[in-house]
Amino acid sequence: MKEQNNRTKWLHLRLTPDEYQKIVAAFSKSTCRKLSEYARKNILQKPIVNTYRNKSLDDFMAEMMRLRGELNSIGNNFNQAVKKLHTLHQIIDFKHWLISYELEKKILFNKVDEIKKHIQKFAESWLQ
Repeated sequence: MKEQNNRTKWLHLRLTPDEYQKIVAAFSKSTCRKLSEYARKNILQKPIVNTYRNKSLDDFMAEMMRLRGELNSIGNNFNQAVKKLHTLHQIIDFKHWLISYELEKKILFNKVDEIKKHIQKFAESWLQ
């Protein structure tokens, strides 16, 4: 059951831009969902749980998400090319499809090689 919210009193306070940035920076490292929740816990001296971020893992995940997006795009292009192949009726159309297929295949293989290199780079940094 959700706790009933009886907060009816407001606390207004003014901060310098520097003070505000410090509070926002500390808030972003916490598990609090809202800045008001963070401020309330801080003022009432309740425990605040901070998160720990692994920079190398964050970098790895960002790169993998970028590569996943690119691979999805390449996969979509490949699926469209195969669908077009099924609709071709003339040899000339087939030649154009083959040229475009070879280009998409090269792009795909380049991205797979790029993924392999990134995985190898991160594996080496983790093993050190």
